[in-house]
Amino acid sequence: MRAHRSCARVTRGLANLAVLGGLAMGATHATADEALFDSRRLTPAGEYTAGIEGPAVDAAGTLFVVNFGRQGAIGKLVLGATQSQLFAALPAGSIGNGIRFDRDGRMYVADFKKHNIFVFEPGGTTPRVYFHSDRFNQPNDLAIGAGGTLYASDPSFGQRTGQIWRITRGPAGEGRGEVMSSERRMGTTNGIDVSPDGATLYVSESATNELWAYRIEDAKLVAPRLVKKFGAFELDGLRTDVDGKIFVTRPSNGTIAVLTPDGNLVREIPLRGKVPSNLTFGGADGRTVFVTQVDGRFIESFRVDRPGREPCQQGVATAC
Repeated sequence: MRAHRSCARVTRGLANLAVLGGLAMGATHATADEALFDSRRLTPAGEYTAGIEGPAVDAAGTLFVVNFGRQGAIGKLVLGATQSQLFAALPAGSIGNGIRFDRDGRMYVADFKKHNIFVFEPGGTTPRVYFHSDRFNQPNDLAIGAGGTLYASDPSFGQRTGQIWRITRGPAGEGRGEVMSSERRMGTTNGIDVSPDGATLYVSESATNELWAYRIEDAKLVAPRLVKKFGAFELDGLRTDVDGKIFVTRPSNGTIAVLTPDGNLVREIPLRGKVPSNLTFGGADGRTVFVTQVDGRFIESFRVDRPGREPCQQGVATAC
């Protein structure tokens, strides 16, 4: 707008109109830029339970979130909507947490109560057990590589420890899981995602307020590296963008921290609610971040400058 007024003082007539028209377009772009990282509440308060979690967006732009209205139900929010609707319910006694989509449109849901990973086939609303193990502590969050390999965080909150599972797809469409080995004893594993090149797994640890990086070698997590230790407030869900930046929720701090892969804090994004549990990228261009809020039990969102890794991986053309 300042440039707009400056031109108005030095130009006149039809030439002035042309200049102003071009500057108006620039001003619109500047306004959009200024709105980046400015979060707003998207859905009504109270739509979800205090277990609101696991946001994930499919290739069509629909957002899915667990525990809509009651524990075990899954809500969906279509692109452009501001009110969720019921998508499906898990079997009795199961409670969902993390959700992820593969490139073929299958939706995977971690069931921390009954030790399952469910899958919904594209277009379907009935879950089937993709993988089950009594060795699970409580499968929490999920990440997915470009080839469809799932990674599941598996914390033991009581013991302040955790592990990571690697789950691959068998020839009959069943999941095959194993605990990944690691050189270090992990803390309470929680948020989890993969780097854009698929070589690194990022894991947040709640009890220690630490973010760790591991190099993936099949079923091994090697070369553990502390990305950042935060001085206060626990960590929860996380996602990466196409440039490899890490977005991680900080419940109780009411923010999302954005870091470079080497641990440099780029910014802290203040949120409307004060207890963010998780986040995901979506929108028509992959540049909208959706945040699940325990405080108020709603979804909020903000725009970012670069797309998320997952929309690009899912083939959203405008995100790559």
